Amino acid sequence: MEPWKKNPIVFEINTWVWLWELSRKMNIHITLANVPEETWDAFAHLNIEAIWLMGVWQRSPRGIAISNSHPGNLADFHRALPDFTPADNVGSPYCIRGYQVDEQLGGNEGLALARARLAQRGIKLILDFVPNHLSHDHPWVFESPDYFIHGNEEDLRKDPITFAKIGNTIFACGKDPFYPAWQDVLQINAFHPDLREAVVETVTRLAKQCDGVRCDMAMLVMNDIFKQTWGVRAGSLPEYEYWEELIPAVKRSNPDFIFIAEAYWDKEWALQQQGFDYCYDKRLYDRLEHDNAQNIRLHLMADTDYQSKMIRFVENHDEPRHVIAFPQGKNRAAVVISSTLPGAKLYHEGQFEGRKVKLPVFLQRRPEEPVDSDLYNFFRRLLLSIHHPAFKNGNWQLCDCFGWQDNDSFKNLLAWCWSDADDLFLIAVNYSGEATQGRIRIPFRELQGRTWRLNDQLNEITFERSGDDLQLNGLYVSLKPWQCHFLRFFPMQPA
Repeated sequence: MEPWKKNPIVFEINTWVWLWELSRKMNIHITLANVPEETWDAFAHLNIEAIWLMGVWQRSPRGIAISNSHPGNLADFHRALPDFTPADNVGSPYCIRGYQVDEQLGGNEGLALARARLAQRGIKLILDFVPNHLSHDHPWVFESPDYFIHGNEEDLRKDPITFAKIGNTIFACGKDPFYPAWQDVLQINAFHPDLREAVVETVTRLAKQCDGVRCDMAMLVMNDIFKQTWGVRAGSLPEYEYWEELIPAVKRSNPDFIFIAEAYWDKEWALQQQGFDYCYDKRLYDRLEHDNAQNIRLHLMADTDYQSKMIRFVENHDEPRHVIAFPQGKNRAAVVISSTLPGAKLYHEGQFEGRKVKLPVFLQRRPEEPVDSDLYNFFRRLLLSIHHPAFKNGNWQLCDCFGWQDNDSFKNLLAWCWSDADDLFLIAVNYSGEATQGRIRIPFRELQGRTWRLNDQLNEITFERSGDDLQLNGLYVSLKPWQCHFLRFFPMQPA
């Protein structure tokens, strides 16, 4: 396999559901070992560069029993799957019993075959790593109980949500500092030195099975947050951060292996400094959902080196489906924005087809939904457009937008450009529900003295513009609500 490309396109698959549906379609039991070749080919045709197989590890029978008795979980299951039965709950992929691929999905051998078939197509493989907690029946609970946060009988009596008794030992359940504990998992002690050594061994082994890991709730094991959550129960503060010990140790034997942080609470910069290759850009997601163009622009004024280590998205398994979270029209504008910025791009299986049901990760199947073929074709054109080398190796620059007296609708505009030698692109988005006019200052010096054809890669429309006028007055745009331009510049005569 070649090294990771810059600004990779990552596609998340809910592995259990995906294989269940393939099995139903093919009328045979499909595992990772026998996924049809044409299915892998379809990802390559969409220019997907990495597949995140979410949820391949062994799930916990004890966790299944706990979640099937939880009223909140059951309500979620029935809401997403009206004909839900307890057999549909195959357990949370984040309640891990063991870092071996579940035999129902093909086992470690099946994963190895799937990885080889992806590699033949130049596609990397990403898997999950959960640093904060493990299931009640993970072997470490019995073999190395000191790896976990403990409580006592008084804790259990006062707070049976946060504490659980297994045998004669009382363990804390996994949690973050702001929400009730997750009762199906136990809290690892991220400060314990032997635990850290065991984790290095575990992830070093995982690094032989895949090309990167997405680290669940990565900020929870940062020293300051872990101390805030668990206080004296965690013991003394370690000299080094958890990730500062783990990431370099793994990369010593596999330098091209990447770490992706699910990160919140403005901890992205700190996690980048601790070694992460990419961090979730949840702040951008929230601004796309709730803020206006001006606030989004402020977010995009951050240093480009920082932005290049973000992973952008408008949907993943933790968020609502994007066609629900973003009103009609706005969803495509948000996708164009997140897809054309520096950094990695994350898409979610079912997103291209316009699925609306957010499926709890516990379930093995989901309801049937119609395919939105127009939305699928939009994604296909977009993925083809951002596959151009300029979006991998080129230079990105935020563009200034301006208007004129009595018309300040230009404030709804967002614009940036990509350039690589003679390849010039401009993305302009009206991120508002009203018609917008404005001018965009374009920083391409080579525009002068030539006439240019501007091809919109998404809408199949063409404009002709004078380079001298573009340099002097900027590019005039008039966009309907949520409308975008994805313009590629072609000279109409030699320089």
